[in-house]
This record gives sequence, C-alpha cells and structure tokens, in this order.
Amino acid sequence: MFRLTEPENFYRGMFDFRQNFDEIFNRLLTEWPVKGEKKLLGTVPFTPVVEAWIEPDAKKFFLKVAVPGVDPKDVKISVQEKMLTISGERKFAKTDKEVNYLHQEFIYGNFERVLPLPEGVDIDKMVAEFNHGVLEIHAPILTAALPRKIEIKPLLKKAA
Repeated sequence: MFRLTEPENFYRGMFDFRQNFDEIFNRLLTEWPVKGEKKLLGTVPFTPVVEAWIEPDAKKFFLKVAVPGVDPKDVKISVQEKMLTISGERKFAKTDKEVNYLHQEFIYGNFERVLPLPEGVDIDKMVAEFNHGVLEIHAPILTAALPRKIEIKPLLKKAA
C-alpha cells in the first residue's frame, strides 16, 4: 500500500505547528515585532463600555459610556443619519519624576464608539452630562415610535 506520509510524522508536524503558533501569539502579547523592544500596554487604544436602554414610561432613551480619567473637554459627540458617534482621548499623565512601574494596566489613547440610535429619538433635544467619569446621554422618544400594547378582542360567535 502506498503512503504519502507516515501518521507519526503527520501528527508531530501538527503539534509543532501548534507550539510555534502559541509562541508567536505569546510574543505578540509581550513584545513588539521588533525583537527585544517591550510593548507598553498603556499605549493600546481602548474601547469604553456602553449601556443603552429605553424607558417607555418616561418616553426617553438613555445611554451611559464609561470614560474614567477622560477630561470632558476631550470628548466629542455627533449624530449623523441615526448613528451616534462618541470619540475622544484618554491622555497619559506624565510626571516630572522618573518612575519604575511595577504594574501598569491603565489603557490610554484615542477611542471611538459608533452606535445606532433607536427609531423616534429626538436628536434636537439630546442632552449629554458628565458624572464621575461616566458620560450620560438622554433624549426623549416620540410617542409614535414607542412599542404599544395591542389588545386582543375575543371573536364574537354568530348565532346559528
């Protein structure tokens, strides 16, 4: 019987590939592609977390964006074609003194979130406020755009 490859070599090759792939992935997480140059986690752009909801009783749309450490002056909000764009920058606070970081997890840099607005949001009455590192946006929703409950009427039986 003719064999293209021996099973042992085939599986060993797959195992070697997996080891090489893991090594490359781990190196990308800890170093820049240039050998020996350490990657600073703090220079990677971040994506702020978002919560959005509609409160039917208040007839309002609400949105919260967590942007701790961001100056409100560094945040821009725009609306175009029912898409809300929130962008800005969390700047690295440089100190005059040289320090040796023992641990650094804060992420700095530019951010942008583009979110679709639900139907009926009154963009002209949209309000944005900054509250303890959380950007809060709210706007009224037109009554016609809110979901409404439709009553099911019983079918009247005709007399025979």
